[in-house]
Amino acid sequence: MDRLGSFSNDPFDNPPCRGCSSYLMEPYIKCAECGPPPFLLCLQCFTRGFEYKKHQSDHTYEIMTSDFPVLDPSWTAQEEMALLEAVMDCGFGNWQDVANQMCTKTKEECEKHYMKHFINNPLFASTLLNLKQAEEAKTADTAIPFQSTDDPPRPAFDSLLSRDMAGYMPARADFIEEFDNYAEWDLRDIDFVEDDSDILHALKIAVVDIYHSRLKERQRRKKIIRDHGLINLKKFQLMERRYPKEVQDLYETMRRFARIVGPVEHDKFIESYALEFELRREIKRLQEYRTAGITNFCSARAYDHLKKTREEERLKRTMLSEVLQYIQDSSACQQWLRRQADIDSGLSPSVPVASNSGRRSAPPLNLTGLPGTEKLNEKEKELCQMVRLVPGAYLEYKSALVNECNKQGSLRLAQARALIKIDVNKTRKIYDFLIREGYITKA
Repeated sequence: MDRLGSFSNDPFDNPPCRGCSSYLMEPYIKCAECGPPPFLLCLQCFTRGFEYKKHQSDHTYEIMTSDFPVLDPSWTAQEEMALLEAVMDCGFGNWQDVANQMCTKTKEECEKHYMKHFINNPLFASTLLNLKQAEEAKTADTAIPFQSTDDPPRPAFDSLLSRDMAGYMPARADFIEEFDNYAEWDLRDIDFVEDDSDILHALKIAVVDIYHSRLKERQRRKKIIRDHGLINLKKFQLMERRYPKEVQDLYETMRRFARIVGPVEHDKFIESYALEFELRREIKRLQEYRTAGITNFCSARAYDHLKKTREEERLKRTMLSEVLQYIQDSSACQQWLRRQADIDSGLSPSVPVASNSGRRSAPPLNLTGLPGTEKLNEKEKELCQMVRLVPGAYLEYKSALVNECNKQGSLRLAQARALIKIDVNKTRKIYDFLIREGYITKA
């Protein structure tokens, strides 16, 4: 009768024949009366009637072969085993490599057969589900294992990004320094001995209990970091910036409560508030249409176009009044034209207009002999002169803003003011200048 031979495709992995010591190839013969160990013979030795010790040529025998179908009539059992072995070697999804290793089936045949009989097979699916449920039940009461977030960055050791990630090591899913990193020091001198008094023994037990509570707090913080995906800080900040400014402000305020409600509930709350904000804004727009007597969206589009045109005309009238105000002062007029050029290019005005009716402005700073002047280009020298900022301080502020922009992808004016603790007007001028020159990107 036929039985399944479990040998691999490599003949050197097969057991030898007991008669000629050659490596067995299917089909081969197994004695049903001898063993263990099994008494195996090749076809040539079997046909010669090979006998050895207790084995006789008239013993019952079994023909060992895998040349019969199991799951599919066009697939033999040997090909089924070769497919499973190839998937283990090449990885799931690399069907071309799997087909090359099998040599008897094409890429499409391997993928179709594997998906049909080993992935979408209801029998196998129910078995895997039961195994998964059993594994979950076994680990239900144990500590939650710490797992890394999805695809975290892998910065160089002691780099700026590594410090931003609090020394996180993606390969180990751990930190260089744990929270309460020296908690174990309190236990280094504790030793339980038999001659301890009851008070001393109770004191040592209390120290161990305190240490366990500190470990639980460390694990709790790790769980918060893992659940909320806080390792990849840049990705977290990009997700936050997709909301309107009003929602971002709430996001910043509610961040401290995220550890209480959990990641899913926190995200649902933020998304719900963002939806509410959009609905309120849309309702306000529709109420504006209703107040203006608009009853259909075709009229609403015309109303929006006319409203935009009115705003542009109002802006032009404001600009004309400024021209009439500064037309008598050539220096102020030149500064006004420079400011309008910045506005037309989409930037905030970099140089304020000096009016002849106000107090006299301070003269430009003389940069001659000041350290760091040689590192500035002409535009940067002009900026330092206008804002009366020494070159060394400007280079330090520029480096801080550029590094923060590279870290976060963009930079807001409020963030720049938080980094540079100087006059807010000077910070705005430096911020606008760096944006105009392409050193940083506006958020």
